[in-house]
Amino acid sequence: MAASPAKRRHKVRRRADMSLLGGIRPPIAVLSALLLSLAGITALGFGRASEDSVPKAVMTSQAHFAEDGAVAMRASIDESAADLARTAGLFNAGDPAQPDAVVDKIGSVYQKWVGTAVVEISSGRMLAARGENVPVAAIDTSKLSEEDGLSPRMVRLANGETRLLSLQVLSWKGQPQQLLIASSSLRFPGISLGKFRSIAVIDSTGRILSSDGIPESEQVLTEDERTGVARSEKQLKAFAEVAAKRAKEHPLKANEPGQGGYTGVSGSLRGDLFEGDRAIAGYAALTGPEPGKGTVATSLGLTVVAMVDVAEDPTRVTDPLFGLLAAGALLLIGALAVGVLLGTVQRPLLRLFLESRRLTRGDLTRPVHAPRFGEAARIGDALERLRRQLLGERSAADETADGTSGGSAARSRRGRFGARALLAVCGILLLVWSAPMLLLLNRADATAVVPEQITNDQRERTDTLSDRVRRSLNEGHADLLSVAGLLGERTSPEDMTKVLERTRTDHSRYRSLYVRDADGTIVARSGESPRLPDNPKDESEGAGKNGDGEGSKDGAKDAAADGRPFADPITVLNDSGTEPIIASYAELPGRDGSSVVGEFRIDFINSLLKRPGLGEIRVVDAERRVLGGNSGYLAFEDLPSARLTELVAGTSQKTGVSARAGAVVYRDGGGVQVAGAAPFVGGGAASSLNWSVVSWQPAAGLAIPEYSLQNRTVLAGLLGITAAAACLGWLHIIVVRPLREVAKQAESLAGGDRRTVLYPRHHDEVGAIARSLELLRQQVLEQRKRDSAGATAPAAAPAQAPAGRN
Repeated sequence: MAASPAKRRHKVRRRADMSLLGGIRPPIAVLSALLLSLAGITALGFGRASEDSVPKAVMTSQAHFAEDGAVAMRASIDESAADLARTAGLFNAGDPAQPDAVVDKIGSVYQKWVGTAVVEISSGRMLAARGENVPVAAIDTSKLSEEDGLSPRMVRLANGETRLLSLQVLSWKGQPQQLLIASSSLRFPGISLGKFRSIAVIDSTGRILSSDGIPESEQVLTEDERTGVARSEKQLKAFAEVAAKRAKEHPLKANEPGQGGYTGVSGSLRGDLFEGDRAIAGYAALTGPEPGKGTVATSLGLTVVAMVDVAEDPTRVTDPLFGLLAAGALLLIGALAVGVLLGTVQRPLLRLFLESRRLTRGDLTRPVHAPRFGEAARIGDALERLRRQLLGERSAADETADGTSGGSAARSRRGRFGARALLAVCGILLLVWSAPMLLLLNRADATAVVPEQITNDQRERTDTLSDRVRRSLNEGHADLLSVAGLLGERTSPEDMTKVLERTRTDHSRYRSLYVRDADGTIVARSGESPRLPDNPKDESEGAGKNGDGEGSKDGAKDAAADGRPFADPITVLNDSGTEPIIASYAELPGRDGSSVVGEFRIDFINSLLKRPGLGEIRVVDAERRVLGGNSGYLAFEDLPSARLTELVAGTSQKTGVSARAGAVVYRDGGGVQVAGAAPFVGGGAASSLNWSVVSWQPAAGLAIPEYSLQNRTVLAGLLGITAAAACLGWLHIIVVRPLREVAKQAESLAGGDRRTVLYPRHHDEVGAIARSLELLRQQVLEQRKRDSAGATAPAAAPAQAPAGRN
């Protein structure tokens, strides 16, 4: 049985009541809540942009400094273990050697060990020793055959110092096995400390194994200095205990969220205040180059702690007045915008919804109270015309269809200022607050104060990185010297190839290793094809073409005269092309000018430069041309700015005995930038290269108070724009667009369109108005049918008299 019209209307009214859970109210309510939340965040958050007297950037920099120390320590220990293992393997592959010859050869090639010794394993007898006395008694030779019997171990000497012992077995057929022992101190290789900084290596219990930077007791002269040294030693021990505990945590749990670039546990610590200086420290546990991949060094459980005193500035605390003023302005502007939406959009729409429901219930006595402008006025106008039509007034379309010239219906009021314009006004109001926050207020480039410690750390870390690159090249040359010393006159090309293969496998720095005769003939090779010319004639003619088709340097011409591959032990063979060709050589004794040549992988050098917190890093040659970097670059291009070129040139000048690293803060139209440069300083084959390492980074990327305040200001502006765009866009899609469509349909219905069925888009106020219009359309149709039926009904015929009778 079909439901009655009254029941259908009741069902429609019930759905209309339920629709009020959505519609126009939620966007306005959400916008109000978001603006209130943003005002609270603004009022509370700006006061915390610089609540610490030591900027966060300084704390983070100390963690990066400790990470540099940990990387250098791990690389040094692993390199020493690999060099000792490879050297022992090369000795084992050749003829039996005398113990004195073994230790002399190691000492002449490598200067990294403080003491070396050869011990007969079966008897424990010392066969040869050089340098510092090696604590042989600490080694149990009966356990060398166990799984970890040859693993490096730390031994504490009687004077309190710690030595790291690396072990390898020398074994020849028909002779007793010998144990090769190399002792090294846990000192940091090439770490630039600068002033007022100390660094230490600690074990898993927090005990300090070695330290540097704190003066010894005999080096201090005054009582104040002794007090400062005692305080520093006490503070360093306290830092060591805390760092040892944190180093045992899992890296994913210990590191701060978003802190990347170091795969192990690292962080910073805050210490005590002493005469206006705050002790802060960074710590980093030794970890492998890849996550989850351990090395010889990582098995020792060592942690690096770096400590420095930083002068506190108690005035560097942000005044919260700006946050309060900004929050108050947002509350006023937000209240005005929400008031406009409530008074000009929500309230007229709700009133229109009630008026449409009244007409569908049959209450036609009172005129429709229509709003004054916009789509709501157009709909209200149409409802009033429909009300009059239901009372019997004919529409303009009906009069035209009948051919009568009755009075024209009142035209609907099409206000030019509609709901879209109102949303635009509200958006402009919110943009008045958000745009200055986003673009104008609290700009830090003109007022930013870069802490002196940041500049010092940029210089010292760049100097450390420069020394690391230099040492890596020296290590590569030392490897070639070691290989050359073991390739005798009677070594066959097959045996040479085996030695070269083993060396290239043990060290990833080489792209190619080969033995080259004086006439340029390649006797043995491992890896990729050599990029040196095939014979000295090509070099002397200057036509030596490398793998990129570019000419080699003129230095090769001079070296060709005496059979050397090139003039210097390490050199760059080309000065143009897509990739620099960096090569090193070592002459083979007794083979008439033959040499073993190693060509370095540029990716290996670039991998040394990937250090977080230094920004862009480049390796440049003596002519300030780029050879390598930690990010995209073109080989042999100039540095990106003339001021960086001037900085490199300035640091390359000798000051006293040698050149020194430098750092500077640049301020120009592009913002504030911190840059550092460090030339190669020190001995070894790489010293002749005259290379430098330069680094630079924008201060805007550092957690400096001024930039932190700027970032929070920009964030507040972005949040304001996002809240306005989201809520006003929501309101436009859900309410305004359907409202404009309903206004158009209402005018058509009032103008005489009785065929178009009105469907609601959403179950909300606009949808309820559309349903009411559909009910009114049906009522108008029913009334028209009744009127048409009454007008066309035939009039009743008069009764005829019956036929008369005669």
